[in-house]
Amino acid sequence: MRKKNKKILLQTPKGMHDILPSDEKWYDRIYKAFRKISEFYGFKKISTPILEYAFLFEKGIGEATDIIEKEMYFVKTKGDDLLALRPEGTAPVMRAYFEHGFNKLSQPQKFYYFGPFFRHENPQAGRFRQFHQLGFEIIGGKSDSIYDAEIISLSSELIKELKISNLLININSIGCQTCRPKYIKKLEEYYKHNSSKVCKTCNLRIKRNPLRVLDCKDDKCQDIKKNAPNIIDSLCISCRNHFKEVLEYLDELNISYNLDQNLVRGLDYYSRTVFELEVEGLGSEIGSLGGGGRYDYLSQLLGENQVSALGAGLGIERLIYVMKAQQVKLPEKQGKKVFIIHLGDLAKRKTLLIMQKLYDAGVSFVETQDKESLKAQLRSANKVQADLALIIGQKEVFDNTVIIRDMHSGLQETIPLNKLTEGIKKYIKNI
Repeated sequence: MRKKNKKILLQTPKGMHDILPSDEKWYDRIYKAFRKISEFYGFKKISTPILEYAFLFEKGIGEATDIIEKEMYFVKTKGDDLLALRPEGTAPVMRAYFEHGFNKLSQPQKFYYFGPFFRHENPQAGRFRQFHQLGFEIIGGKSDSIYDAEIISLSSELIKELKISNLLININSIGCQTCRPKYIKKLEEYYKHNSSKVCKTCNLRIKRNPLRVLDCKDDKCQDIKKNAPNIIDSLCISCRNHFKEVLEYLDELNISYNLDQNLVRGLDYYSRTVFELEVEGLGSEIGSLGGGGRYDYLSQLLGENQVSALGAGLGIERLIYVMKAQQVKLPEKQGKKVFIIHLGDLAKRKTLLIMQKLYDAGVSFVETQDKESLKAQLRSANKVQADLALIIGQKEVFDNTVIIRDMHSGLQETIPLNKLTEGIKKYIKNI
């Protein structure tokens, strides 16, 4: 006796999601605002592959980070190459910077990107296993504090452009290769003394990736974390001056910020300035919208010469979540709607020519090919709030004409098909 085939479950895998037509307008709004700001400030778009060699992230992000240990999607090829679905955008941009000789051009080089990324983490509000992210990167040139302020300013400007309110900018400095080891030693001693009072994860992190203990969200660890040594007190003179200048630039721009001594970010390549963006009142729901900082040592981790670099990344789904929560209204599409009505098979064939004429003239239109009666099609035109209806029947086909009907007044006239564009524009001007 044959077993019945198991019913196929038609749904997305856990943590993945469809972007439906009703959602695309939000992504489109964010991308347009992001591109406008990026290109105005001299950034050039770059698109890197979704798949990269896994070592690019293992070396760049850090093997003892949550992303590498728990969240990466690995792909092994038939040739035994180990690839990974990209979990973030900075390391691939740095790879492209060297591979394509951008390091030999005038410095710094400014890039922006927008696309899908992948992390196997616990799905929650605005957070998916396949998510979309936008980013700014400045690579090369001097390690000048003005670029830190520029990246933060651009991120803030984008939030403002998207009409998101109550932005909070948390900022810190985690020092450089000179002063950070001294601070880490103090941190290790402090947590070793308090090992019985913190969670197992913190006891593990203090041995493998000490700065990450400051990122712990376990309630048990909060009092210990609050009294941990302050990294700002351990900065060398160079890092201290750099951070001071960044804050002075932000003050000059009237950008408010909050000094957060526990902010370290979750990637090993960061140095000096780090920052995160969140929205007041929604932090517990959505976490941060994104963040970034300086990563002057990433190129060395990847086996290249040291270059100054910094950037920021923001999650698109999180931005959309906040925009919807704050009831941000999307800009209405420009232009009047024209609805094409056909009566009979001959007229139906003619609609393709009409659509082509409307497209060439830059006039938006709506049509439905599966309704036959004039009454049904006029009802559809009213539902989409069309301003004009173009009606073509058998008589109009033979006469090479079309009827233009004003859906507001009910007035209509017949015009030659070759005068369609001029006729429509006349009506639209008077509506």
